[in-house]
Amino acid sequence: MKFWVMAVGTKMPAWVTEAYSEFAKRMPREMPLELLEVKAEPRAEGKPVEAMMAAEAQRLRAALPARCRRIVLDERGSELTTRNLAERIQRWMSEGDDIAFIIGGPDGLSAELKAEADEKVRLSGLTLPHAMVRVLLAEAIYRSVSVIRGHPYHRE
Repeated sequence: MKFWVMAVGTKMPAWVTEAYSEFAKRMPREMPLELLEVKAEPRAEGKPVEAMMAAEAQRLRAALPARCRRIVLDERGSELTTRNLAERIQRWMSEGDDIAFIIGGPDGLSAELKAEADEKVRLSGLTLPHAMVRVLLAEAIYRSVSVIRGHPYHRE
């Protein structure tokens, strides 16, 4: 099983890259965590937000692995605990698909891409800085996998 974090936006600050990489390198070999970034659509005056999100959705679709479960991060998605995420990961493992977590750009994700998702989840009820989401997601995935493997990283 492979985890993908699909994110709109490139050239993140160094601290984002370092923090994400730290959690990605902790993942077990049989469950790698890969980051795949796509270019954000330039925010030009007069260009409708829907058109910008549609262009980003096309880039995300083109970059997605052929066979994967698509999990969209959305503020209206279901909220998970670490245990809930661990249970879902175990279920997904038994189904055998790779998992792609999809993070939108500055304006979010297009309605069409959200509709195509297998699931919608949210990390928080708070509005989070775009760059921070990939770090928090990487940590949440690592933490949930540590629960599955009985590693003492997670404490309740």
